[in-house]
Amino acid sequence: MRRVPRKMLLAEAVEPAKGLRKIRGASKCRPSSGSEPLPRGVVHATSNLEMEPSLAGDPEHRKKQQQEAAATTTPAKPKSLLAVPVGIKNKAVVDKLVSKFPAGDFTVMLFHYDGTTKWWFAKRFLHPDVVAEYDYVFVWDEDIEVDAFDPARYLDVVRMEGLEVSQPALDRRSEIHHAITARALAPAPGGVHRRVRDARCGDGGGSAGPPCAGWVEVMVPVFSRAAWRCAWGMVQNDLVHGWGLDYRLGYCAQGDRAVNVGVIDSEYVLHRGVPMLGEGGKSAGRAAVRRRSFKEMQIFNRRWEEAAAEDKSWTDPYAGQPATGSSR
Repeated sequence: MRRVPRKMLLAEAVEPAKGLRKIRGASKCRPSSGSEPLPRGVVHATSNLEMEPSLAGDPEHRKKQQQEAAATTTPAKPKSLLAVPVGIKNKAVVDKLVSKFPAGDFTVMLFHYDGTTKWWFAKRFLHPDVVAEYDYVFVWDEDIEVDAFDPARYLDVVRMEGLEVSQPALDRRSEIHHAITARALAPAPGGVHRRVRDARCGDGGGSAGPPCAGWVEVMVPVFSRAAWRCAWGMVQNDLVHGWGLDYRLGYCAQGDRAVNVGVIDSEYVLHRGVPMLGEGGKSAGRAAVRRRSFKEMQIFNRRWEEAAAEDKSWTDPYAGQPATGSSR
């Protein structure tokens, strides 16, 4: 079942009548990829962000050597990707963050803010076909301290618990917007919690919807390959702050968000909450950015409601679980 209304998937869309072409030898029409005029074997439909070790030499010979070496050793685990927008003011924190992610297991992509935001970069540079080789995609803010965080152990827990969308818990000294993201005072044996019970969410049965259950925030989310393909399509080209997105990420959980979305207590981080956007962090600029962010959330929610109403082939699996509160 498709988890997100069709209209919310803002990839490069084509008119259905124009985008369906009869492929020679096929019994059905399929969406055009644009590569049909080419021999199928020459088409590389996906890519990655790996650097070439040298601009000289024979690339096919080097690839053959790598394959032969791999055949005699234990197969390497697929890499994961860390993508972070960065600015010079947080250089020391970013250096420490990156050093936690070993090069053998992770590719790191840093984007300089340059007047824009993490989600602007994610939409334009982290297309699912570009990051298809990575098992997991970390789309993190830069003001994150990782003294108590080990990414390898984190992914071990993710795999063991079957999480498709996750985040590390926040040290309780962090700037915390929602109780579910805070590290549990008494972590469960598995090191994961999937819901929170408090005055806002209810001390008894509580709310089954976000941000009380099946929910992560957009500052340090981690996506499986399949979940990122879904989430990327939902990121709106013109809504660069991502507000409101966190309330819908559970739709990309490849199943029940109450099971496949979780906050990992055993590996946690400290969110410093350093304002990096808006005229170098000046208060007037920050206020303007916050107003824009709130407006974006309203627009996103309106688009979702319109898309859900228009897409007659889509059924909301969480229609009986309304969200509690707002994105911030």
